Amino acid sequence: MRHLAFPVQTERLLLRPFADADLEALFAMQSREDVTRYLYWGPRTLDEVRHQLERLKRMNSLDGENDALRLAAVVRGSGAMIGDVSLHSVNREHLQAELGFIVHPDYHGQGYATEATAEMLRIGFEDLGLHRIYGSCDARNTASAGVMERLGMRREAHFREKEFVKGEWCDELVYAILATEWAAAR
Repeated sequence: MRHLAFPVQTERLLLRPFADADLEALFAMQSREDVTRYLYWGPRTLDEVRHQLERLKRMNSLDGENDALRLAAVVRGSGAMIGDVSLHSVNREHLQAELGFIVHPDYHGQGYATEATAEMLRIGFEDLGLHRIYGSCDARNTASAGVMERLGMRREAHFREKEFVKGEWCDELVYAILATEWAAAR
């Protein structure tokens, strides 16, 4: 596994570990109902976000000590922290990880989620040597499903009423891509 050098640059974004200076932008996202609608947790208070930020700052590699790579997505030029992307180690033996992403609603519809997550797939397959990366979302979250489809991830499952979240049974969609599929598409 190759050591990652930060920030990672895409055409319009910098992906980098979280820092103390991200508190305000992170709170601006995580305190919103429309951001947390399809997540396991609801809008967070400033203290909850501060605690979460301390955890996020340590999620900067997938190695023997860390099981998550979670990076702030920052617009190049303006420096605005607009979201986060992640790879969570699911199975080290089988080289699998879960992809995650959140983008502030003010930046929806501009391709930032697709750009950031495409780079995370590249990191996962090229730098970390993963075999399979999957992502899941609430079936009602058509925007997230669309991002995964644009990445070339194939829909593997539609689980009916899989989880009871925030007082209701929710369907879940699962998408995945193999290293060989990703390489062939490039």
